[in-house]
Amino acid sequence: MPAEDTHHRTGPASPDADGTKRTTRRFPRFTKDTARPEGGGRAAPGDAPAPARQWPMLVVLGAVALGLLLTALDVFRWGTLLIGAALLAGAVMRWTLPRVGMLAVRSRFTDIATYGILGLAIILLTMMAQPKPWLEIPFLKDTLHFTLTK
Repeated sequence: MPAEDTHHRTGPASPDADGTKRTTRRFPRFTKDTARPEGGGRAAPGDAPAPARQWPMLVVLGAVALGLLLTALDVFRWGTLLIGAALLAGAVMRWTLPRVGMLAVRSRFTDIATYGILGLAIILLTMMAQPKPWLEIPFLKDTLHFTLTK
C-alpha cells in the first residue's frame, strides 16, 4: 500500500529518529469518507436496473405512500395502519435479508430497533385513536384524565 493511502487511512505520519515515516493509530482530524452500513450494498446484482437494486426501500416507500394517500382520502385508520405495517416490514427485511440497499442506514441492530419501535408505535396509536378506538388501555386513559384535570 502506498504511503499516501496509509496516511489517509491511519492518520498523519511523523518522522522517526532515523528519518523514516511512521504512521500513527490516531484517527485523522478530518474524515474523508464513511463506511457503508452492514448490509448496505445493492439488493440485486450491479447489472440489474436501478429499481431492482433498491427493491426493499421501494417496497417500504411505496407502502408508506399508499398509506399517506389513504389517510388523505379520509381512510385514516387503514392508511396509518399501512404506514406502521410498512415500517415493521422494513424491520423484518433488515433482519432477514443480507443486503437491503438504501434501507440500511446505521447498524443492523439500530435499524431494526428504529423501524420496529416506530412501526409498533404508529400501529398502537392508530388502534387507540378516537372516535371508537379498537384498543383501549385503561391505565393510559386514567393517565390522560389525570394530566388534563389537574
